[in-house]
Amino acid sequence: MENLELFKLLGDATRLSIIRMLAREDSFVELIASSLNLTSATVCYHLKKLEGAGLVRCSRSQFYKIYALNREIFDRSLTDLVLTAELPVDPEEKYRREVISTFIKGGRLVSIPVQQKKREIILRHILTRFETGRDYDEREVNAILIEFHEDYCTLRREMISFGLMSRDHETYRVIE
Repeated sequence: MENLELFKLLGDATRLSIIRMLAREDSFVELIASSLNLTSATVCYHLKKLEGAGLVRCSRSQFYKIYALNREIFDRSLTDLVLTAELPVDPEEKYRREVISTFIKGGRLVSIPVQQKKREIILRHILTRFETGRDYDEREVNAILIEFHEDYCTLRREMISFGLMSRDHETYRVIE
């Protein structure tokens, strides 16, 4: 569970009341509802959210669903929760990942992007298959590029035009 989701869930007064009650003892919907002057539907709604986030566990006892706190989460200190929070993903990195997942399926390029920015992202991704500082002959370059797309000539030409590779006669090199 993401820490931000946890804090959002704990920001609701009704959920905090339910958590306080479950901290004293495990309980069932009807008892929680009557103790907090809420409807059973309201309690069910909040328990479902808490259970979905892993804060509450549910088990059956004859005719009742019994709810209990997930003590492992509540035993953690606030410092632990805050310091282990995931750092937000850089928007450019997120965009790059989205472009790659859109255009590359099963390790193959489904189509060469029309937009220049997306094309450059894909070309840079493909470039990771090449070693920097090493010379490649055209046949080696083609063999790597054809693994991604059948139009290896366009990919090779685009790598050069974007300044990602240099070509000197039949020798290609990744530009660092």
